[in-house]
Amino acid sequence: MERLPSREELLEYIKAIKDPVSKRELVKAFGVKGDDRRSFKSLLSQLEKAGQVVRQPGQIYSIPEGLPPVTLIEVTHITSDGDVMARLTQEEGDEKDAEGHHIEVFHDPKKGKSLAVGDRALVRLTKEGEGGYTARIIKKIDKTSSRQVMGLVVRQAKNCILRPTSKKSRYDFDIHQTDLNGAKDGDLVTADVLPSRGLKNKRVKVSKIIGHENDPHSISLISLYEKDLRVDFSEEVLLEADGLKVPPLKDREDLRALPLVTIDGADARDFDDAVFAESDGQGGFHLIVAIADVAHYVRFGSALDKEAWTRGNSTYFPDRVLPMLPEAISNNLCSLMPQVERACLAVHMWVDAHGLLQRQKFVRALMKSKARLTYEQVQAAQEGQRDDVTDTLMEDVIDPLYDVYKILSKARQKRGALDLDMPERQILIDEKGVMTGVIPRTRLDSHKLIEEFMVLANVAAASALEAKNAPCLYRVHDCPSAERLDGARSFLDSFGFTLPSGVAKPAQLNHLLTKAKGHEYSHLISETILRTQSQAIYHPENIGHFGLALEKYAHFTSPIRRYADLIVHRSLIKAYHLGEGGLEDGDVARIAETSEHISTTERTSSDAERSSMDRFTASYLESKIGAQFTGTISGVAKFGLFVRLSETGADGLIPVRTLPNDFYVHDEEEHALIGRKRRAVFRLGAPVTVSVREANMMTGGTIFELIGHEKGADIPGFKSKKKRSSSSSKKKTKGDKKFSYKKKPKRRH
Repeated sequence: MERLPSREELLEYIKAIKDPVSKRELVKAFGVKGDDRRSFKSLLSQLEKAGQVVRQPGQIYSIPEGLPPVTLIEVTHITSDGDVMARLTQEEGDEKDAEGHHIEVFHDPKKGKSLAVGDRALVRLTKEGEGGYTARIIKKIDKTSSRQVMGLVVRQAKNCILRPTSKKSRYDFDIHQTDLNGAKDGDLVTADVLPSRGLKNKRVKVSKIIGHENDPHSISLISLYEKDLRVDFSEEVLLEADGLKVPPLKDREDLRALPLVTIDGADARDFDDAVFAESDGQGGFHLIVAIADVAHYVRFGSALDKEAWTRGNSTYFPDRVLPMLPEAISNNLCSLMPQVERACLAVHMWVDAHGLLQRQKFVRALMKSKARLTYEQVQAAQEGQRDDVTDTLMEDVIDPLYDVYKILSKARQKRGALDLDMPERQILIDEKGVMTGVIPRTRLDSHKLIEEFMVLANVAAASALEAKNAPCLYRVHDCPSAERLDGARSFLDSFGFTLPSGVAKPAQLNHLLTKAKGHEYSHLISETILRTQSQAIYHPENIGHFGLALEKYAHFTSPIRRYADLIVHRSLIKAYHLGEGGLEDGDVARIAETSEHISTTERTSSDAERSSMDRFTASYLESKIGAQFTGTISGVAKFGLFVRLSETGADGLIPVRTLPNDFYVHDEEEHALIGRKRRAVFRLGAPVTVSVREANMMTGGTIFELIGHEKGADIPGFKSKKKRSSSSSKKKTKGDKKFSYKKKPKRRH
């Protein structure tokens, strides 16, 4: 190059280039060589001093309004076309930055890099035109790693501290008087972590008061805030929901004269499915499952739809529900209340005498539920204890439902669906929100009846969409991995149950479970099989459902509380020309992202529900410190034993340091902690007696202490694989003159 570029030329080049550019790249672009490098460096310095360019770490230059090449962003919204839009996080920019730059995130859900509204990520930016950027995800930032913490305000002698509610937190935070923001001793709060370099403890500033430690209702609040779940609906969403009405009949099928009934739990507040069955006169049945027509009310791109997508599903706590949709929809317009007209999407299904689905037909309809029944009420009626309501429904409604259930149940057994009948427990809450006890959830035939109908409707939905080559959000469940099966095989063998080698089929596992029924440790065998299973997820591509032994399966029956079902409804509406509210191009464009997103929200809700149960149970046990309970070792880890109490189902930890004096080794294959000196064994599934040593409602943590068990806690008759192999080895070497066994002298230490 004969001359150096002018300031204007250099500035125009930096503006035109899409990415922030390094000094080396600029030198190469303008062909600067030799002694001209010094003058070129001076030229860059002049532009920098004039504020026309910005120098970033690593000798990288950009125009002042440019953004750093690697930065933190937060997703602000997702367009109807599935485009993910973001802004700089508060750590990286201010409100001016947020409004001044257009950042579009390039995302690939197949590679696990999907983002939802509110998610944060470390990204690499590429400039796209005037003020626009494309961001490629380097790493998603876990919400738990954000600079906010939740905890209890505790006043000490001269100051206040924040005691975190998370079990993982190892230290408290200091709160200056000026940072309390109105919080007082005993308040549950969220707080922002402040820069506190050089201080003994990190500082926080209270951002929101969410409750008080003495309020029982705060227990579930801790869990939902901990998982960053959305509590309130925006005014825009509520206004949109309040303006909706039940549609007229028009082109809908009229089901109002049909005796459809809802069957739910006694404490259910919304009823989103109704059922009816009648004999076809040839040994088969005609079934109808009618589901609330949520798609009529929640249209793609609306405020309601955006909120439902973000939440992904409803979340259920012992004392409250966080609904996916506002109550105006979930508890009113889409609740199939008795004797009230409601819009529905119904499926007519015809099954033969063997319980096999022969054909199905989906219709948009208007219905009027004949009665709101409970599981207990229906079961009692079937067993001869009828009331005024069920007495009039027996012949035409309840009896046919049980008749078709029997053939569907036989079909389920024949195809080999897993029958993991794990015991569930129900937390009892009084009117004040205080936990008063725990009872086992009774599983009646009436529960199974509704489950079979819903499974059949879900199969029908997937089949109908496949018949039209229409998009579908499948509920898929992969087969267990060989590694997990290998880990369970030797443990089950110790009880005399043989797990087939290779990849097991559902029918093989079910055969083993059937054999184990009546065994003293049948619950442990069921739990061992359960632990081999992969997690069911949503996916746009079908791989089948291993647990149900079904080739095609999609959630259709609960669009009030699951976004997946709403997508399936929309796809059916479009594929079968059932009117407005069908699948839009935007739905299709982001279907892979939606499947990953709602699989994540489902896991988040499940974690929140489980931690809430732990906290309620810990609050119940706080008044029982020192009390003794019987239980079972439910988990074994290097750091101790997890024990589940027989009475309440509460889980707690026995730290390894509190076990009878010895050095304990965690043997994963044996599912046990084994003392190195005394060989005491503490094995998974063994019965134990414990006392409650600590119980913390805030964290949900409970610490138990063993009562007795100086010689361990093993399962009577358990045939250790290592003992068997050791015995076999001794038999083989007996009399072998090539080996001599001499007692080694004791070593002095």
